[in-house]
Amino acid sequence: MKILSVVGARPQFVKLAPIAHAMVGRAEHVIVHTGQHYDELMSDVFFRDLGIPAPDVNLEVGSGNHGAQTGAMLAGLESVFDAHRPDWVLVYGDTNSTLAAAIAAVKMHLPVAHLEAGLRSFNRRMPEEHNRVLTDHAADLLLAPTLSAMSHLRAEGLESRSLLVGDVMTDVLYSVRDRVTREGTATPLGLDAGSYMVATIHRPDNTDDPARLAAIISTLAGLPKTVVLFVHPRLRSLAQRHGIALDHGSLRTSPPLPYPELVAAVMQSAGVVTDSGGLQKEAFLLRVPATTIRAETEWTETVDLGWNVLANNVDDIAAAVGRRAPEPTTDEPYGDGHAAERVVTALT
Repeated sequence: MKILSVVGARPQFVKLAPIAHAMVGRAEHVIVHTGQHYDELMSDVFFRDLGIPAPDVNLEVGSGNHGAQTGAMLAGLESVFDAHRPDWVLVYGDTNSTLAAAIAAVKMHLPVAHLEAGLRSFNRRMPEEHNRVLTDHAADLLLAPTLSAMSHLRAEGLESRSLLVGDVMTDVLYSVRDRVTREGTATPLGLDAGSYMVATIHRPDNTDDPARLAAIISTLAGLPKTVVLFVHPRLRSLAQRHGIALDHGSLRTSPPLPYPELVAAVMQSAGVVTDSGGLQKEAFLLRVPATTIRAETEWTETVDLGWNVLANNVDDIAAAVGRRAPEPTTDEPYGDGHAAERVVTALT
């Protein structure tokens, strides 16, 4: 059996790692990188640090507007699919790479499996929401990470092609957590454990309006603890364009870290402030309080269990960060760390 994985962005490389490891000896696995994230810190280093085989194909699409980027991926993927004729095309998450691969495969009558199916923010302003909904309705097999994701798929009439497998990000996080604990990976910028917070800001709703971005940055700079802001290239470009200083007050900036170092940074932090779907969930899995600068979250369990607070209003961020520590929990809403094995079993 031949399974072809399509990835293109940093979170997808993390999800690919346990899948690639679980494929060994069970199926021929072809890895296609669209090139959506293409610089070393956003791409190459992930394959190296997570032990993922080098991609068999790299389309090198690069950045661009949604339509142009997705269209370029469609054109490139059609020829790749025609050359390989896989038994399954496996797509990951909710990026433009995900949607492009699903559409290309469906048009060529190739079976599509969607990993991380059923997540919903119910915010149609988010491009990720368009991508995940359209991909779910196109796919032949929906691999859901949580019970709430299964309920969303059921409500949309997709239950008959849905399967609860757990969250593959949990698989890789637990593995990396254990490794950085053994190796004693250092905190970022030489800071003492517990003396700083981790922050990431990248979603268009928070970055594209200069006034809102400036207000968020000002709030983070005014927090009582040091805030290490890991700066995506797009955020740095927008901040420079709008004359917004990222290094002032409590803020200290850093380029995006390799995944093991990011996990170490979060583990040893006092908390996380983010608009990332993945990071708020990883904070929960590491039992680190998170504040999410969004009006909604796909990972509702993190909020229900008290480890994540939504603070879409900039004025609410400081209070959310300064809240009392959440109640300890032993709940495992994202699985037991063996989701990738269930995924490969389902496909084979």
